[in-house]
Amino acid sequence: MYLQASRGADGLADPDLAGPGTPGTPETARLGLRGLGGVRDRIGAWRALLDRPLTSYYLVLGITMLLLGLGLVMVLSTASVTDLIAGLSPYSDFKKQLLGAAIGLPLMWAAARSRPRLFRAFAYPLLAVAIVGLGLTLIHGVGVSQNGAARWIAIGGQQIQPSEIAKLGLVVWGADLLARKDRLGQLADWRHMLVPLMPGTAVLCLLVMTGDDLGTTFILLVIFLALLWVIGTPGRVFAGLLILMALAMMLMIVSAKYRLGRLVGFFDQQSNATGANWQGTQGKYALGSGGIFGVGLGAGRQKWGYVPESTSDFIFAIIGEELGLIGTLCVTVLYGGMAFAGLRIARRVPDLFARLAATGITAWIVVQAVVNIGAVIGVLPITGVPLPLVSAGLSSLLSTLVALGMLMSFARLEPGAQEALAARGPGWPLRVLSWLGLAKRRR
Repeated sequence: MYLQASRGADGLADPDLAGPGTPGTPETARLGLRGLGGVRDRIGAWRALLDRPLTSYYLVLGITMLLLGLGLVMVLSTASVTDLIAGLSPYSDFKKQLLGAAIGLPLMWAAARSRPRLFRAFAYPLLAVAIVGLGLTLIHGVGVSQNGAARWIAIGGQQIQPSEIAKLGLVVWGADLLARKDRLGQLADWRHMLVPLMPGTAVLCLLVMTGDDLGTTFILLVIFLALLWVIGTPGRVFAGLLILMALAMMLMIVSAKYRLGRLVGFFDQQSNATGANWQGTQGKYALGSGGIFGVGLGAGRQKWGYVPESTSDFIFAIIGEELGLIGTLCVTVLYGGMAFAGLRIARRVPDLFARLAATGITAWIVVQAVVNIGAVIGVLPITGVPLPLVSAGLSSLLSTLVALGMLMSFARLEPGAQEALAARGPGWPLRVLSWLGLAKRRR
């Protein structure tokens, strides 16, 4: 009856007779505008939050701590199995990873509070340490070999991988070199962009490839290209470098039978499931068996000798099995947030060295994560690079934490960041120390 009374003679709704909320009435239009306004207000609030001076700083810090915590939990879950199989304590590898976090976090904190001038002072020493370390891996009796590859040296009972230092060294040295050339006005000539950056990168890549590490070689080339992209290398030169590097990578792949087998297996993943494709096939089984929510932490079955390198290269597969699709999506979103924060820092920071180094660090960490995850889910060939901050590995963890500390330091150079820090007051370590000093005075 109400609906009939609210219609006029022509059968259309009469706004004066229609009830509240009836479609087509002024009140409904106002409610709709209010709803759109609320969405716009929420979007505006998020934009305002992202535009705050220290947003990048806290994003990098928060994502780093989340990934590091996840990594410690997953290393404990996976490495305990491999340690038991090897007849060791189930906490053996976890203790090493915990040691890396205990050393790396103070280093990250120190780097986050340092100035770019200090990083630039370490440019050539870092590069020299990386080259010497890579050279030592080639000396019989000094280098430590695993699975036929000599990539480690033993120092103080711990195995150090110099190729991880090479990533950090290339970022700092390359950014410092290009910043100096820009200050001298030499980058108008594209040849100054490449020399000596390109020969230095080539030396590092050759030394790393001598240790049979194609994945790290690829990451070094990514850092090199990221530095050249930011500095404004001409398109023709950049395209030529891409072609040259693609040819070099193909040559390195076909030069080793097992690498060629992996590439062939990538294009035909359904074949040879017990041979060259064993690792990839078992990794997909682990991902698939996790479902949406996973089987639970520690309850995974594929880590019991089925997935090779489950603590390092294929730890993402165990994350998918134990934490499910939700867990893997959360990890992927965290790396996406790291990419956003790193590129935001590179775009906003005024110093050229900081801009170059921030881009190189972001490209290194994010592309390495993409390559690792892509290999596990089967969309990229398996190259054997660890998942940053999550995979087991002392050298990888330390170099990544120092690099992220540098990224946080650059975030403190963004416009308005120093004012925001001054308004915030001293950090919690200084507050604790001042409180202790005050407590002593009171006594």
